Amino acid sequence: MAEQMTHAIQATNLADILERVLDKGIVIAGDIKIQLADVDLLNIKIRLLVCSVDKAMEMGINWWQQDSYLSTKAKETEKGKENIALKKRLDRLEEKLKAK
Repeated sequence: MAEQMTHAIQATNLADILERVLDKGIVIAGDIKIQLADVDLLNIKIRLLVCSVDKAMEMGINWWQQDSYLSTKAKETEKGKENIALKKRLDRLEEKLKAK
């Protein structure tokens, strides 16, 4: 019986912690540097931000809206730019053909 109450309390605590992390955000940062005789061989900087989408938007972070793999709007924009570039290229080629 006491064991069941422990699980219920842990679940509540975990939910509270998750809610707090998503609401406030958490940053995890770390650097990995490998040197051999004062020569940098590898330098990795890791920055991880965990928060809710609303919090990220509040902080001005919205990269997923411009990533064509994650946003259909960004994908359409990317296709639109590609179409404009192709039309310009086609116009140039047609002008070259007319000039000959």
